[in-house]
Amino acid sequence: SCRAGLADYKLGKEEFQFPKFIHQFIGTVLLRIERASKQSKAMSTLSVPPVLTSPRDDAIQLYRAFKGLGCDTAAVVNILSHRDVTQRSLIQHEYKTMYSEDLLKRLKSELSGKLETAVLLWMLDLAERDATVIKQAFLSGVTNLFAATEVICSRTPSQIQLIKQNYHSKFGVLLEQDIAVLTSGDHKELLLAYLSTHRHEGPEVDREMALKDAKTLFKAGEKKLGTDEKKFVRIFSERSRAQLAAISPAYHDMYGGSLKKAVKSETSGEFEHGLLTILKCSQNPAKYFAKVFSFFYP
Repeated sequence: SCRAGLADYKLGKEEFQFPKFIHQFIGTVLLRIERASKQSKAMSTLSVPPVLTSPRDDAIQLYRAFKGLGCDTAAVVNILSHRDVTQRSLIQHEYKTMYSEDLLKRLKSELSGKLETAVLLWMLDLAERDATVIKQAFLSGVTNLFAATEVICSRTPSQIQLIKQNYHSKFGVLLEQDIAVLTSGDHKELLLAYLSTHRHEGPEVDREMALKDAKTLFKAGEKKLGTDEKKFVRIFSERSRAQLAAISPAYHDMYGGSLKKAVKSETSGEFEHGLLTILKCSQNPAKYFAKVFSFFYP
C-alpha cells in the first residue's frame, strides 16, 4: 500500500496529523475553489473550467501507478485531484473496460489511512459524497455534528434533494429521521426546516421583504432580552440565497451593525454554526469554502 510521511496541523489547542500527500491533494482542491471564488462573487456551485484530458490515458497512468511494490501515490493524487466529477466518472468507466477491475476497489486496496478516505470520497459524485460525510459525522459522535451541519447548510435546495435521495438509498433511513434522533433543540429545528422548506434558487430579490426580515431579526435578537430562535429559523430556512444576501446590508443600514455579529452574539453551538454557514453561503459559497479549507490547510 502507499505510505507517506506525516506533517502536523494545529487547530486551536488540538493537533492533527495528516500524510504529506494529503497536503498536495487538499491543496489542489483548494486552488480550484479559490479560482472559482475569483471568477464570481455570487456562485451557487463550485466550478472551474475542466482540464482537457483523456480518460483512457488517465486510466493507463493509474494502472501503471499501481504496479510493482507499493504504488506511485504522487501520480494517483496528481491525476485524480485535477479531474472534475464527470472526468472521474469517465476514468472509472475506462479503467473497468480496459482492466476488468473496479477502480474504487483498487484504490481502496492500494491506499491507506486518511489519504484513502479523502480519495475515495473525492471519487464519489457530490450528492453521494455529501450523504456519506453526513452519515460518518453522525456515527462519529456529537463533536462531528458541526461537519454534518456544514454540509447540509451549505447546499442549495436542488442539491439537498439529491443528498436526501442518496442518503436513503445508501443507508436505508431518511436523513430527517437521523437528524430527529441525533440532534436536539434549535439546532434540530433549523436542520429539519432547511431540509424540508422549498426555497427559490433564482437571483430575484424583494427589497421590501429584505427590510422587513431585517427588522424581524433585530427584534428577535439584539433588541430583545433573550432570543426568539424560531424567527431566525423561519427566515434562514425559507429565504433564497439571493434574498438572504440582501438582508445583511439592509440590517446594517437600519441598525448600524452586522447581521453576522448579531448571530454570533445571540446564538451558540451547532445552531450558530448552521446559521452562519447559511448566511455566508448566501453571499459567496466559493469564498466560504476557500476559507474553510484554508483553516485546515494554512
